[in-house]
Order: sequence, then structure tokens, then C-alpha cells
Amino acid sequence: MPDVFRLTRIVSTAAGGTRFVTADVPLTDQGVIGRMSDAADAGTAQFRETDDDYDWDYHPAPARQLILLLDGEIEIACTERDADGQPVGSPDVRRFGPGEVLLVEDVDGHGHKTRQLSAGPRRSVFVTLAAGALAAGALAAEA
Repeated sequence: MPDVFRLTRIVSTAAGGTRFVTADVPLTDQGVIGRMSDAADAGTAQFRETDDDYDWDYHPAPARQLILLLDGEIEIACTERDADGQPVGSPDVRRFGPGEVLLVEDVDGHGHKTRQLSAGPRRSVFVTLAAGALAAGALAAEA
């Protein structure tokens, strides 16, 4: 069994762009209750439902937060930027679906673009994180 919980980070770059980073949260065997991570201090939780025409142009995250995808499918685009804030190359576009967890940290710069791909309503949960919770240095591996 894996001893990590894999998630995708969306992070700001020095020039104000964004990029994806794959990260692993370490898990420890807790016996019959399974494998668990250390607790991460959180702030607020919000529940959200979007319609199938959801298409939000580039925007920074309002706070450093986890997004728990409950159903449906989305596409997120991240774009590197040059020193003048202009896009560099083609956007990195990835799809995410039910059960995936995003750690959204691009609170500065141009942010990311999100579009719903699935038909019908899509549900997700946003959990803001306390300062230092799930910090990059505490994650097991990054790629």
C-alpha cells in the first residue's frame, strides 16, 4: 500500500505565472483505521456547486486552500509568464475529476484558468489552510 497521499499543487512563479507541482503528503500506518497524515491546521470550509457552463478566466486563488473535487470533471490551465507579465509558451492544461485534491497556492500573479468539462452540476469543497499548514518543505516529494 502507498504511504503517501498524492495531490496537485498550483503555485505562483516569480514572474507572476503559475505552474503545476505534484506533491505527496506522507501517511503513517495507524493500524485498523488505515494510513493517516499529520493534521494540517485549517481555517474555513465552503461547499460549492457550479453549473456545466462554468468557465472562469485567469484568476488568483482567494486564499491558500485545498479543493476537494467530489464529482464532475474540470480543466485547469497554468501559464508561465516573463518578467513583463506576458505568457511564455503554451499553457499547461490538465484535467481533474472526482476524488482528486488540489492544493491551490497561486494567491499572487495572474493565477489559473478553470473550466468545467462535465455536464450538470459539479460539487467541490474548499478548505482554507492556516499559515504553514502543508508547507512545501513538509511534503514527501515534489516533481
